[in-house]
Amino acid sequence: MSALLDRLTRPVQRALRAALPPLSETEREALEAGTVWWEGELMRGRPRWERLLALPAPTLTEDERAFLDGPVERLCAMLDDWEIHHRRHDLPPEAWELMRRERFFGMIIPREHGGLGFGPAAHSAVVAKIASRSVAAAVTVMVPNSLGPAELLLRYGTEAQRRRYLHRLARGEEIPCFALTSPVAGSDAASMTDHGVVCMGTWQGRETLGVRLTWSKRYITLAPVATLIGLAFRLYDPEGLLGREVPEGAITLALVPADAPGVRIGRRHYPLGLAFMNGPIQGEDVFVPLEAVIGGKDGVGRGWRMLMECLAAGRGISLPALSAAAARLACRDVGAYARVRRQFGLPLARFEGVQEALGRMAGTTYWMEAARRFMLAGLEAGERPAVASAIVKHRLTEGMRRVVADAMDVRGGSAICLGPRNRMGLVWQAVPVGITVEGANILTRSMIVFGQGAVRCHPWLLPLMEAAREDTPAGRARLRRALAGLAGHFLAALGRAFWFGLGGWRLARVPLRGPAARHLRAATRLSACLAAATDLALATLGGSLKRHEMISARLGDTLSALFLLGATVHRFETEGRDPALRPLLDWACAGLLAEGEAALDMALRNWPWPTRPAAWVMRWLLLPLGRRHRGPSDALTRRVAELVSLPGPARERLTEGIHLPTDPDEPLARLEAALVAAVAAEPAERRLREEVPRPVRARGHEAALEWAREHDALEPAELDALEAAERARLEAIQVDDFPPDLGLKEAQTPWRPRPDAAGGVAVPSSS
Repeated sequence: MSALLDRLTRPVQRALRAALPPLSETEREALEAGTVWWEGELMRGRPRWERLLALPAPTLTEDERAFLDGPVERLCAMLDDWEIHHRRHDLPPEAWELMRRERFFGMIIPREHGGLGFGPAAHSAVVAKIASRSVAAAVTVMVPNSLGPAELLLRYGTEAQRRRYLHRLARGEEIPCFALTSPVAGSDAASMTDHGVVCMGTWQGRETLGVRLTWSKRYITLAPVATLIGLAFRLYDPEGLLGREVPEGAITLALVPADAPGVRIGRRHYPLGLAFMNGPIQGEDVFVPLEAVIGGKDGVGRGWRMLMECLAAGRGISLPALSAAAARLACRDVGAYARVRRQFGLPLARFEGVQEALGRMAGTTYWMEAARRFMLAGLEAGERPAVASAIVKHRLTEGMRRVVADAMDVRGGSAICLGPRNRMGLVWQAVPVGITVEGANILTRSMIVFGQGAVRCHPWLLPLMEAAREDTPAGRARLRRALAGLAGHFLAALGRAFWFGLGGWRLARVPLRGPAARHLRAATRLSACLAAATDLALATLGGSLKRHEMISARLGDTLSALFLLGATVHRFETEGRDPALRPLLDWACAGLLAEGEAALDMALRNWPWPTRPAAWVMRWLLLPLGRRHRGPSDALTRRVAELVSLPGPARERLTEGIHLPTDPDEPLARLEAALVAAVAAEPAERRLREEVPRPVRARGHEAALEWAREHDALEPAELDALEAAERARLEAIQVDDFPPDLGLKEAQTPWRPRPDAAGGVAVPSSS
């Protein structure tokens, strides 16, 4: 019987081997790197929500909180983004000195090696607070603590390498950079041509075995000031000097002193006018001893795996922290501005068009911060999820783009006129930086999230792929088990999805009651739909799915939306189900469900020929009653907009963790004071509209106040509140101006409004 089954399985195995794409060594290492986490539950179609809810929220130790309240606040206080970006084009010397002295560059380095020994949550919180003050400073701090020499040494370095470098890195005596991207290898880093040849050479006066390196890299952050270069290159050993077989051109990582002969370093790129250090770096015939290879001789050829396993820090910690901080800052700034700025006699926050933008900003910021925290919870639990970190990097940087674009739209001209008063202009300039680094978002969305996620997270696909390539009776036996498992998985997911599509999702069991329960039930249905659609893609497209990037991207969008929804519910539950945040929960979940369902629908509608009819049938089975989720209602959007434009606990919780300046001359402090004054004066504003005739009000606010004062229409306290609010408002909405020759090095001293002889407001001088 077994021989018969073996003969019947053999042609199936051959067909699968031909259909499935060959896996290169770099692709295999990428797939095997890291762990499968919550995204695996979603891809299987039966998410165990109790596993999500059992994950504790990330927390900070007393030392970590003290660092945030002490050195981080001191650093933020000495940073002037206008000065940094338009005058110095660098951080001030005292900021560099503080960062070195307080070991900002050694946050992830354990205390026994001279660092701060912070966990992911503290690392993220520090980057976020600094980013809300200065992007250049945040990037400067986050790079040494993300993918770079310190993390690589901690995980893969030899004991001698750790002793030599970690203390110096922690104290800022060595400034590191990591050189990966080259002119011919960007997102496709595995195609790099930078190379090293094993040979004998002279190092520090002695003959030794080492590597002679030649490379050309670009876009390398901190390169212009780096003293230690982490370098990725292809290694060749033509003479077999290593004494063991090394794959031809195996990617290897090494540490190269910046002052080594042959290294060319020091020039700068100018990324959209941002002042963080970034530039090209080249080396020609640079010899380093074999001890410079990270991990020593054992690290030869293991560079790609090291990179893939360490990407979680940049993708899962640093960039999400920067993105969420930018969104929180935008909500804090623009929420206040919309309440303070008036048009047509009303605050901007009263107009529905503005409310739509404010609601979108606040709801998006809520799920962004939820995803940041959820990712940190996973990392602190010991996970290193490659797919989840790609989701968080992609979606939070895109969320930053959406939120900051809305902020620019609401602020209008005040957002595009750069100057010391403008907090959003430089944030807008920074948006593309997050979009393009650590894997361009187009690549991440169209190839990594679903492409890697389907292989890593599907319970049967990887076993099937491995069995298809094993031309033995045991391999064919495993192939039969994998095919049976795949068929059972597909039928179970399809049955659940069809039942849920008919309305049965309301009966889905979830391990909680309360506001979030219905969102989890709806997500359970969408997860089953995704699992069935994934199986359809694998069965009908096979290896060609790589080429159908629009289909892969849309299925990845569904997975991403489900992941973010789970993170949002996790945040709401771990924060104690705060009723003030209920509208934000409902807005975020409604939007994510609509987005995920729409992406699935579009994937099935656009399925490639000749298997499109199968997708049509699948679409009817998964969505028998059509799309069920339409996004947040207008009423809900208005409620969310109100939360972000009024002082209160919801606004504080939504924007917590950013730097709030105490100097009353700071732009954000002016806005906060104007917001408080405007809200306090709103009852008097209503009285003013009721008591003062319309023709008088048509002449302007000052005329209305004068009329009310002359006719005793309002109480003195009300008049005082209105005048205080008007002074604060005029001070907060001003923009900077400069001499006609745009001498940006000498910005005009911000003017303060004062009454003119006619009772109006004096116009600032243009000189």
